[in-house]
Amino acid sequence: MSRTPLRQVFVRYVYANHNSSAAVRRALDSLLGALTPNQIGLNIGAGSTRLHPQVKNLDVVDGPGIDYVGSAETLPFGDDHFDLIVTQETLEHVSDPERAMREIARVLKPNGVLYCQLPFVIGYHPGPTDFWRYTVEGIRKLVERAGLRVTEQHITVGGATGYYRISVEFWSILLTLGMAPLYKPAKALFALLLYPIKWLDFLFDLSPERHRLAGGYFVIARKAAR
Repeated sequence: MSRTPLRQVFVRYVYANHNSSAAVRRALDSLLGALTPNQIGLNIGAGSTRLHPQVKNLDVVDGPGIDYVGSAETLPFGDDHFDLIVTQETLEHVSDPERAMREIARVLKPNGVLYCQLPFVIGYHPGPTDFWRYTVEGIRKLVERAGLRVTEQHITVGGATGYYRISVEFWSILLTLGMAPLYKPAKALFALLLYPIKWLDFLFDLSPERHRLAGGYFVIARKAAR
């Protein structure tokens, strides 16, 4: 197996699919199901994921399934263009996420909806860069500063997943000291061995302190009607 596919395997195990949690699936299914035939959406940082036939994909690198190539900080669209915008685990890789959020607000139609998902407890994962993490308050503030009104906010994955992510990194780094080429194989191994920790996420839902270690959050926000 070539090195590039092997790295992709690591990423799949350590940083689980953006849509894997029940809360995320429910939210996205509801938003995508509400699209009428004449409405269009945009998935920023989509990669090859096609969420819905009416949702176009934008990424910084061209590839299969990419409809537009561009940066979230300078979206190549006119004002009031999209009815729905989705961005999942993308803005932490943007050097100026507040500028990107203002661009998102600009290209949303009045009464348009944003789904924004960002990580909190997760290790450094450049793609190709990695700048930011967002607390329960931070993600909300990012969206509100752009003039959007948050209507819903939820944890994407709980504290067990957050602990799992950090544990994979911790043991992979610790046990490969002085043996840098073994880091990625070790990471793949611990991603598999420690995976059952994630199954304890449901316990964190019972705690009023669940926000202290959450793996990440999403918000749903709306642009004011004119």
